[in-house]
Amino acid sequence: MMRTVVLSFLALLVVGFVTTAVLAGVSGEWVWWILVILTGVLVVVGIHDLTQKRHSILRNFPIVGHARYFFEFIRPEIQQYFIERNTDGKPFDRDTRSMIYARAKGADSHKAFGTELDVSVVGHEYLLHSTAPVAPPEGQHRVRIGSSQCTQPYEASLMNISSMSFGALSSNAVRAMNKGAAMGEFMQETGEGGLTKYHLESGADIFWEIGSGYFGCRTPEGHFNPEKFAQKATRPEVKGITIKISQGAKPGLGGVLPAAKITPEIAEARDVPMGQDCISPASHSEFSTPRELMQFVATLRELSGGKPIGIKFCVGSRTDIMAICKAMIDTGTLVDFITVDGAEGGTGAAPIEYEDHVGTPLSEGLMLVHTILVGTGLRHEVKLAAAGKIASGSDIIKRLIQGADFTFSARSMMMATGCIQAQQCHTNHCPVGVATQNPRLSRALNVEDKGHRVYNYHKLTVTEAGQLMASMGLTGPHQLNTRMLRRRVNLQSTRSYAELFHWLGPNELLENAPDSWAADWENADPDHFGEYAPIHYGKPRSVDIANPREYREPEDAVAAPRIEPHNSTKVHPVHSNVTRPEGIPGSK
Repeated sequence: MMRTVVLSFLALLVVGFVTTAVLAGVSGEWVWWILVILTGVLVVVGIHDLTQKRHSILRNFPIVGHARYFFEFIRPEIQQYFIERNTDGKPFDRDTRSMIYARAKGADSHKAFGTELDVSVVGHEYLLHSTAPVAPPEGQHRVRIGSSQCTQPYEASLMNISSMSFGALSSNAVRAMNKGAAMGEFMQETGEGGLTKYHLESGADIFWEIGSGYFGCRTPEGHFNPEKFAQKATRPEVKGITIKISQGAKPGLGGVLPAAKITPEIAEARDVPMGQDCISPASHSEFSTPRELMQFVATLRELSGGKPIGIKFCVGSRTDIMAICKAMIDTGTLVDFITVDGAEGGTGAAPIEYEDHVGTPLSEGLMLVHTILVGTGLRHEVKLAAAGKIASGSDIIKRLIQGADFTFSARSMMMATGCIQAQQCHTNHCPVGVATQNPRLSRALNVEDKGHRVYNYHKLTVTEAGQLMASMGLTGPHQLNTRMLRRRVNLQSTRSYAELFHWLGPNELLENAPDSWAADWENADPDHFGEYAPIHYGKPRSVDIANPREYREPEDAVAAPRIEPHNSTKVHPVHSNVTRPEGIPGSK
């Protein structure tokens, strides 16, 4: 029926076109010629829709079918500006975005009339305040990054700018963040796209991220170039080095920057040729085992002059984390920090399968790495950072309770720079000039203004974190513990993080690994990544587990799912010195 109506409408247009053409020719009035042109355009569109074979909707419903594509095109804007509530919107809801924008402008970010969250829903989390709050700190808390093997430790802010490459971000966005970091005395990570002139412009503290492409310190074949690395790593602006193993939003996946998107500036920064695709392999060519990773860490520490060297990854198998710890113990080489990137972290572009279904969320991954470091006796040497969807002071406190010493944030810093969560980062059409290489779009981003906004947002958010700790009766992060964060587990009760998770005690894995950890601890091998030795269920082993690579599963063995005991709700006593094994230096 609808198709008949549309075809009848098209027929009327044809009749109307002929009629108006005749009237225009007879009367000579210019108004009739406008109608002739408009009617003719509609007739041409209708005929094209009927004859084309790509779109079924247009073939069945010529002309009017275009309305469907128009509304689909403007759907994100309609959703964001007219439909979503304050607590709606993904990845960041309206309340969070409004808070970031207000703080970036130095405006009042308070909200009236009470929370809009349903605090009785299962999964809701909250912090425990004190009956006797203390005065907030006069300055900001700082965290010393650097193990006993580091000769140039760095005092980090509780919140820093996470890895975002020039190429993913515009030059003006990188410059604005660099200016804000310099003003606020906090750190900016470069992203794996290399250390560029824009990261050095305002003199901010820089942590240089080295990815699998070794951009900016690579040979023509794409391998690590120690001479080029040393030239840049010893610069005074570079305060530390991060070896990127994987990224939260797309762990285990490399990347390709097509040749068409490589500008002369990007080619210079990444040390890659023009006219060729820029490849980021899925894994590093300089190491393939935990032991080789430690050797690479030692090399970078020596070449950089003793600056902090860390690793960044999204947690996969906990056996790999144990293997890295065993490698540190066996080789005697320590990483100075580990950055845990959550699966909810952001990216310029990734397949939806990876964004939605691969990688460990930040809470689980962070707690896992923290407790393994405690259980292997390494926690007092290795600082722990959290990265992934951190935007507010309460986000910072939550991650510190879960085991982090400091945090990184990327998307909230983008919002402070002007990002409106248009989610067009991969298209090169970012409407505010943050995530684009289009000079027409990026020139709208004023570096001076946005630099001050980044500074304001960081200062007010970290200050709020300090105020929250004061409300909890604490003078610093070293006093936080897992009893201070609670989660609703059902309609009748809540439980603290001390009760919800199995926290290892100092050296517990080394001395007497609990049953729920023993198999994975035994399986962890400093000379191999991966869970290569299957656990046998109910059958005798073919060989000794001490030689797992020779193990073969009996043909009649029963397959069973892997169970991750570290997420168990079983209650275990928590050690008082697990969450914060050593104090954090006071405010600076």
